[in-house]
Amino acid sequence: MERSKHDQLTVGEVAQRSGFAASAVRYYEAQGLIASTRTSGGQRRFERSVLRRLAFVRAASNVGLSLEEVREELSRLPRNRTPTKADWNRISRHWHGLLEERIKALEKLRDGLDSCIGCGCLSLQRCAFSNPDDRAANGPGAPGAAFLPRLLREPLDPPR
Repeated sequence: MERSKHDQLTVGEVAQRSGFAASAVRYYEAQGLIASTRTSGGQRRFERSVLRRLAFVRAASNVGLSLEEVREELSRLPRNRTPTKADWNRISRHWHGLLEERIKALEKLRDGLDSCIGCGCLSLQRCAFSNPDDRAANGPGAPGAAFLPRLLREPLDPPR
């Protein structure tokens, strides 16, 4: 049986095509990142356009965007129709800026790894200059690696 491009997909089909587990597809739906309709029997059906949204979720998570950042980016796409190339171009321009910030933060971390990773541990000689008397312990970046760029100190999404 051949499908038309307007056919809807089951959870299992979306999972198979996207590479996500069916439970992850349901989770992302519950988080509002994708949407489905229900059959008269209560089964989920997804438009094919969710595959592109899920590809975006995968790419965004692979480069370290949080679930909230992914949600914010996807909220820029229309809900009442399949996103067009222009819609995706608009979101990619905004995403480009976020990635540039991440790249700069990672470069700063990379360039400082041989001397200090900004943790305030006082275990290296340099810490006596960067963090005398462990002032980072009570500073605005505490707790954690207070001297790391802000983007690298964001809390990770809890495991699902």
